[in-house]
Amino acid sequence: MARQIIRGGTVVDGTGNAPYSADVAIEDGRIVEVGQVTDRADEEIDARGLLVTPGFVDIHTHYDGQATWSSRIAPSSSHGVTTAIMGNCGVGFAPCRPGERDMLVRLMEGVEDIPGVVLEEGLPWGWESFPDYLDALSKRQFDIDLGTQVPHAALRIYVMGKRAADREPATDADAAAMARLAAEGVQAGALGFSTSRTLAHRSSDGQPTPTMHAEEPELVAIAEEIGRTGRGVLQVVTDHPSDDAEFAMLSGLARRSGRPLSISLGQADRAPDKWRHALELIEGAVDSGLQIKAQVCGRAVGLVYGLELSLNPFSSHPSWAEIADLPLTAKVAALRNPAFKARLLAEAPADRAQQDRLFNFERLYPLADPPDYEPPASDSIAGRARAAGRDPAEFAYELLLERDGKATFYRPLLNYAAGNLDACAEMLGHRDSLVSLGDGGAHYGFICDASLPTFMLAHWTRDRRHGRRFPVAEMVKALSRDNALAVGLADRGLIAPGYKADLNIIDYDRLQLAAPRVAYDLPAGGRRLLQDATGYRATIVSGIVTQRDDRPTGALPGRLVRGVRG
Repeated sequence: MARQIIRGGTVVDGTGNAPYSADVAIEDGRIVEVGQVTDRADEEIDARGLLVTPGFVDIHTHYDGQATWSSRIAPSSSHGVTTAIMGNCGVGFAPCRPGERDMLVRLMEGVEDIPGVVLEEGLPWGWESFPDYLDALSKRQFDIDLGTQVPHAALRIYVMGKRAADREPATDADAAAMARLAAEGVQAGALGFSTSRTLAHRSSDGQPTPTMHAEEPELVAIAEEIGRTGRGVLQVVTDHPSDDAEFAMLSGLARRSGRPLSISLGQADRAPDKWRHALELIEGAVDSGLQIKAQVCGRAVGLVYGLELSLNPFSSHPSWAEIADLPLTAKVAALRNPAFKARLLAEAPADRAQQDRLFNFERLYPLADPPDYEPPASDSIAGRARAAGRDPAEFAYELLLERDGKATFYRPLLNYAAGNLDACAEMLGHRDSLVSLGDGGAHYGFICDASLPTFMLAHWTRDRRHGRRFPVAEMVKALSRDNALAVGLADRGLIAPGYKADLNIIDYDRLQLAAPRVAYDLPAGGRRLLQDATGYRATIVSGIVTQRDDRPTGALPGRLVRGVRG
């Protein structure tokens, strides 16, 4: 492979130490020299005035399906991510018998908002066991590296069939079989095991995820068997991370397995301070010798609404059903009809509780371009309507029609109880937290948080208007080295000789998110939200430039990561 030198950039090396000016030399996909490099190279990149960072490691994605039909792992690969870990939240597509594929499709459709028709057309299903799935992925090429986790729901259905979908307790034999298969997956190259214990995760027919009520003996059997392999992490999403009994059970899995455990954590409007107790519990467990981290999102976990998307403030009004399935242009024409407008606005929504929670105009914000993810209350639809002396519902109706019906709204659902990101700042600044929960590859119709790495660097180190900011070096470390080590990938996340040559060259002053946009580029013409960025002069994976000036080069050096890397 040709020798490359990145010249004169400001190196933010992933250690958290102060940035410094240096050249970076690369050979055979590895960094070989950092400093003043005097010799020449086949390719030289002028990085003067630019940041040179390690590639970002995204530990919470859902590209399990997309990776089987697409070589480009977008949108994550557009945001400096060079390694993504999928198989989170206990959902995925292996192991799976042919007769049970529909159960996994319905589960992924409901939990992660990936249309069933997309999965039915896109998934090649050339596997049954988890090692078979890894073998299928290992034959593919990508624009970033991908790591996997063994998903508990698929494992449970494979062992228990319909009894799993009905959430029956596992027998001792069931638990032993799941434990054996989970360990087999880790030994074949999975980076860990994931499970879900939240009612928010339901299949498309409304049933809770099969793992919702999995009992402690089942989880202990799996964790201990994984522990015997001496590798692998445990990932959990739960409704009750701050509950003492729930945490005692989960921390017991880390203790009995000897493996690292991470727990998703956010701030809920209904209990805005509970997350603090969860961090106290984690801190105490870590002080006792356990390896436990909180996965936290660096902005509000927010829903995006629009006429092209899964939801909008009027989608539960009876008259909406008349136009719900029309193309966008026809929807816009109908909504511009004064008679239809008057009728729809006069109606009560079919689900008032949902309307109040999801479409409260006091907590709903127009999403501009570039988007503001920490908007003040005065920018809410209700705030703007008051300032204009307008009815909020009618005001929202008219805003939706802007840009020929492509306008979008933002509803911060978690981490925004006080109308700002101060709680996020506390979570991010905690010693036992990880930047995560971008959910790339999922929630195609109403969430677009895979852009999180770009937001973290731009908002938290440069653009935040008030409150705490973070040093660039600290944020780069969180996005790269900290996440890499959290999943056992010690060969990346640093700019130093011997490390994998995964790098970003960033025009920091120009780094900016665009507003989310709708694309119809999935199998069967499926729809998804994408989000672009400017400011990435280059992204490099294994020494190969995959993005140049915010556009993909077409190079596919990314591969499946099988097992931990030392």
